[in-house]
Amino acid sequence: MTRPAPPRRGTVLTAVLAWSLAACGAGGSSPGAPTPAAGNAPAPGGSPTLMGCPVFPADNPWNLDVSADPVDPRSDAYIASIGAGTFLHADFGSPAEYGIPWTSVPGTQPKVPMSFDYDDESDPGPYPFPPDAPIEAGGDRHVLVLDREACKLYETYDSRYQGSGWHCGSGAVFDLRSNALRPETWTSADAAGLPILPGLVRRDEVKAGEIRHALRFTVQRTQRAYVHPATHFASSSTDPDRPPMGLRVRLKASYDLSRFRGDARVILAALKRYGMFVADNGGDWFISGETNRQWDDDDLDQLKTVPGSAFEVVRLGPIYR
Repeated sequence: MTRPAPPRRGTVLTAVLAWSLAACGAGGSSPGAPTPAAGNAPAPGGSPTLMGCPVFPADNPWNLDVSADPVDPRSDAYIASIGAGTFLHADFGSPAEYGIPWTSVPGTQPKVPMSFDYDDESDPGPYPFPPDAPIEAGGDRHVLVLDREACKLYETYDSRYQGSGWHCGSGAVFDLRSNALRPETWTSADAAGLPILPGLVRRDEVKAGEIRHALRFTVQRTQRAYVHPATHFASSSTDPDRPPMGLRVRLKASYDLSRFRGDARVILAALKRYGMFVADNGGDWFISGETNRQWDDDDLDQLKTVPGSAFEVVRLGPIYR
């Protein structure tokens, strides 16, 4: 029987395509890779890149343009459950304790022993974690490390350096050149079994004027279910109106962006094209971003004027309970 993930907390505080049963896909351990539904277009210009690595293939769910996909029949119910009258929130900003930090290492980085509370759903070590790898402030204590030569992403939850290695709640390894999902019912460093780094708002992309992938966000209440590319749930609720993990929303095409400027406008444009996945339990409509002292908080505060009613759910694929 699959153990639910440990309770998760948002930091300071989709509808998914119809795929075969076969995300930053998991260490090659999944039996299959998702096949995009007809009509979806990969990100223009190919995969996003990070430190010279592709962030999944161009046809990966994270990189698909879903702006023209059908709306899910239960979209209104899901949006109402999350909060049609509540507002978007950037769960990152200029203070050092805001957002989720990450780091990259060369292929020569020594790998160290790892131990996990949820070792039956974690990819075993060793991991190339330096002793001073940045740890997310707050309760989740995520560590995200990219091996920029092997293009593998190592992510952990509830992370603590102990002597010669690390002890964590859970850990996952993602091959950024692969579409493989984590095994069914497995968690990752987040409650949905998804990667974290590929869904963060990163300042380099925003300043370049375009984000070419889906984002990651949290909601307070989910149901005991998931849809691909998620592989795990973290709720006991059977309320069908609550979103399953992996549900994908997008900003409605009709929502006027003319009043927005700078970083906020770039983020909202990405939400129209690629949307965002429910990835964890936390604050409603909290979008995850990287820790970066150079964020303009006044600019990001524009997002707080965007209501939940401005979003719709992209048609779901199969729901796994």
